[in-house]
Parts: sequence; C-alpha cells; structure tokens
Amino acid sequence: MQGCYLEMPNPFPEGTPVTIEIYKDTEFLEAHAVVAFREPSEGMGVKFDQLQPYFASVLANWVKLAKNGSRPKPH
Repeated sequence: MQGCYLEMPNPFPEGTPVTIEIYKDTEFLEAHAVVAFREPSEGMGVKFDQLQPYFASVLANWVKLAKNGSRPKPH
C-alpha cells in the first residue's frame, strides 16, 4: 500500500521523484513517488509520496483481489 517495485533495465537513481500510473481495464492508479532503492539492470523500488484518497481505494481493492488470487495485470 505504500509503494511498489518496477522492473526495468535502467532504473532511476535513489531519491528521484516519479509519477506512477498503472492501468487495469477501466480503473487506474496515479501516485507521486520517490525512488527508494535501485537494482542496476533489474529495477527499482518506489515509495508513494502522495496518494489521493480515490487512488488509495483503487489500490486497496487491487491488493484485496491479489490476496484472493485475482491479480490486476498492467497493460
């Protein structure tokens, strides 16, 4: 609920501010975040900085679905 891991070949340096957008069918999540750690050539972990209440509820629903075995798949 406080962040996510993003797989990518060229992750940004720690401390870089980013905006995360995840789309699933008719829902989407947008969050301002900061890079918390990076793994060169692998990806980076980001910590959400600002998560609007609407997007927090979308994320909570996705987490609930994931715990029940139905994971949202990003496009």
